[in-house]
Amino acid sequence: MSDNAHEAKPWSMTKVVTASSAGTAFEWYDFFIFGALASTIGQVFFSGLGETAGVLAALGLFAAGFAFRPLGAIIFGAMGDRVGRKATFLTTVSLMGGATFAIGLLPTYATAGIIAPILLIILRICQGTALGGEYGGAAIYVAEHADDDKRGAATGWIQSSAAFGLIAALLVIYFTRTTVGEEAFLEWGWRIPFLVSVLLLLISVWMRLKLSESPAFQKLQEEGQVTKTPLREAFAEKESLKQVLTAFFAFMAAQGALWYCAFFYVQVFLERNLGVPGAEVNWIILTVTVISAPLYVFFGWLSDRVGRKPVMVGGMLLGLVSFYPGFHAIADAVNPRLAAAQAAQPVTIATDLDSCSVQFDLIGKAEFTTPCDIASKTLSAKGISYDRVASEDGSTVVRIGETAVPISDNGDAIAPALTAAGYPAAADPDEMDTTTLYFWLIIFTFAATALYGPQAAALVEMFPTRTRYTAMSLPYHIGTGWVGGFLPVTAFAIVAATGDIYAGLWYPIFFVGLSVVCSLLFWREKHGRPLH
Repeated sequence: MSDNAHEAKPWSMTKVVTASSAGTAFEWYDFFIFGALASTIGQVFFSGLGETAGVLAALGLFAAGFAFRPLGAIIFGAMGDRVGRKATFLTTVSLMGGATFAIGLLPTYATAGIIAPILLIILRICQGTALGGEYGGAAIYVAEHADDDKRGAATGWIQSSAAFGLIAALLVIYFTRTTVGEEAFLEWGWRIPFLVSVLLLLISVWMRLKLSESPAFQKLQEEGQVTKTPLREAFAEKESLKQVLTAFFAFMAAQGALWYCAFFYVQVFLERNLGVPGAEVNWIILTVTVISAPLYVFFGWLSDRVGRKPVMVGGMLLGLVSFYPGFHAIADAVNPRLAAAQAAQPVTIATDLDSCSVQFDLIGKAEFTTPCDIASKTLSAKGISYDRVASEDGSTVVRIGETAVPISDNGDAIAPALTAAGYPAAADPDEMDTTTLYFWLIIFTFAATALYGPQAAALVEMFPTRTRYTAMSLPYHIGTGWVGGFLPVTAFAIVAATGDIYAGLWYPIFFVGLSVVCSLLFWREKHGRPLH
């Protein structure tokens, strides 16, 4: 029995968990509506780049928001360890809400030109910075109130807040675009999901204002032990730095890769590669996200019983063995005519191989203008695998079965040739094998939630109270912000470079595999022990 199991608490755990989780869910909502609207954002704010380049620019900006999360972790982590948990996550939720509401008021590229994407980039940076301080504060706040033997279940609600935020984002987007229609949604309806966030902001701030400071931080204040140099103590001292690196390599790198593959890269794959309509993709992901919500708490609870490590490593291993066969099975189930055409009429790019670039474009501004790059980008965006071979005269031709298609400046001749060869322009909902689709998506969901559910408790338990906010926030946001956030744009570059629409999966497989090895070798968990 834990040493605080029977102590009378001057607080209500229900109130602590509800207020913390609701605020975190709101911040995830703000962050996720941007990712879910990547295609729309590309058309509204990057229309000057063309359709495919615009979507890639939006994905790059989605990643850029993640890139600034470690900065937010440093800024707000230090604030949380010096000023307190409550004041810090009130600040982060206000910054996130203000930036999201402002996005809904921005002019478009058509009305303001280059000013529009510049303002969007600034607000996206504010979002990323705010989220960098939010998660650590909420997880720590709940953990420092919870009983030692119930910490996993309690913080599991913080983990599930990501699901609730994603559910809210997808619901608002789905009902908005189906109510106003796709044309109106592209013209002005996309603003609604951003603008309604102001209501969630007011509710979150009101709930959090009613909370008091965490008991662990209050104790530090009373004893005069609050750190004055959290960054130095967290990252310059050998033992603390070792724990930070262990947290990142043992499970945070895997979390970023596995969770964002299961819930975000799969959206890009379904919509861009397999031609599933955007509204249908929203509904599919919404369904599996609803299924995921209670699983975070379940796996957090399970980790209180058997330990964090068995549950989290089990999730990593499930992801490792399921991603590659799962994405293949999903492609066959969702767009069987594409799979049939690929087998009957394989595609080859005959070109000067030296002219082919690695199309890694983090912010969507790089120019890939050689015939090889144009052909590769066009085919990859349509979800079509291809081989590259050297042409005899250095010219570039796309061969679709026995048909040769010369490449123009924009690759427009490729689409009609693909149609003539039997390649479908989009997936047919009536031909989808939804049972197979949902089976594999639920497998991915179990893998992601088993890893993510106990994660907050595992992170909190690794670091002392003095530097907990700073030390745990940075590895978390490098893992989710950089490894996870860069997944879509990096995976596309890998696909374009190899011609294999499944090759992008090697990105999450590498990071998950790395974490399995590091967790088994270096991670010593401390579940069930007092935090002090």
